[in-house]
Amino acid sequence: MAYRHQPIAIDMSDASRVADDGGQEPESRRMTSLFERYLTLWVALCILGGILLGKLAPGVAQSLDRIAIYVNGAPVVSIPIAVCLFFMMYPITVKIDFASVMPAASYGKPVLLTLFVNWVVKPFTMYAIAFLFLGVLFRTLIGESAVDLVRMPLGLDLPVGATHGAGVVVLQEGVKMLAVPLWLSYLAGCILLGVAPCTAMVLVWGYLARGNDGLTLVMVAINSLTMLLLYGILGGFLLGVGRLPVPWQALLLSIGTYVALPLVAGYFSRRWIVRSKGERWFRQRFLHLLTPITIVALLITLLLLFSFKGEVIVANPLTIVWIAIPLCLQTGLIFALGYGLARWLRLPYRDAAPAAIIGASNHFEVAIATAVMLFGLSSGAALATVVGVLIEVPVMLLLVEICRRTTHWFPPPPVPNPQP
Repeated sequence: MAYRHQPIAIDMSDASRVADDGGQEPESRRMTSLFERYLTLWVALCILGGILLGKLAPGVAQSLDRIAIYVNGAPVVSIPIAVCLFFMMYPITVKIDFASVMPAASYGKPVLLTLFVNWVVKPFTMYAIAFLFLGVLFRTLIGESAVDLVRMPLGLDLPVGATHGAGVVVLQEGVKMLAVPLWLSYLAGCILLGVAPCTAMVLVWGYLARGNDGLTLVMVAINSLTMLLLYGILGGFLLGVGRLPVPWQALLLSIGTYVALPLVAGYFSRRWIVRSKGERWFRQRFLHLLTPITIVALLITLLLLFSFKGEVIVANPLTIVWIAIPLCLQTGLIFALGYGLARWLRLPYRDAAPAAIIGASNHFEVAIATAVMLFGLSSGAALATVVGVLIEVPVMLLLVEICRRTTHWFPPPPVPNPQP
């Protein structure tokens, strides 16, 4: 479908319909979804609401978190939170048309560039930048002696007082937990963000940048598939380098629950609905029904998370700033690298913009879900992933504007041969 000579707006609850295969640019591209447009505001309101909830009804979040599947007396999966997280993920995956992977070879350079930045560069620069700021420059500001209680790795049964990596086993309300330095817990959240390339909001950013929507859809599908293999491997490796607990069983369970299961459910439900109701009904009715579910699930998760961390934020209100600085720098660095390499490869702008933006943006939904599964809803790691949500909109809109102001850096797209 090609869009020509008329201004259009996009509601990203139906983002998968924007593929532009004609090379023509619409006169105006903008977000109409109030949720995406004011995402930073919603997160800020969740911070305030969570702090109030933690003060007025501190037992609510703890009670929900305890409704869990237990292994060896330790909670592994909080059922209410798992339900929220699944419904946060499923509406994203059901929009993915995996048939779009088929023309990936025709994009060649931009696909390889995106894969290189996403999986060879980005995870390691995220670790390095986060370690430099959280573990060195901001360590005294966070608190040299500040500790965070995180879940014991699944299947690990150590006595109280034993050490595991950088953590010490302690007993908290009858449950064994690992006490790790707080800055390390924040580092873990940054790592989980760094190994999660975006497959959702990137559709918005590529569209607003007037990039090649077809390429963006291809990369969304490819990233979703490669995450099944590489997310756990790279995430576990970098957590181990940081001497953080690497709960491999829980990590695999998290990938299965929040990556594989939504992908499979999305793929088969999409096929069934399109076959029985048609493509038009699927896009115009079904996806719009899912949008409020996604929003509610995400906001409930954030509200409960901040109810745990309200005291930390009130005691040290600059905590979010300390976490946000390395995340912002990482986003800018990865964008600059991808955009610069795209220019060096002489890609046309409409391919260069999404190739750079996909690497810069993070799949914060997967990062939040994994942090909660591995370390717990009350962990600093989970808080760090939510800071990724907080900065996503303003930072990515800035990068989109940079793209739109530098289109002249790139060669014009090839002119198609006229049809006889």
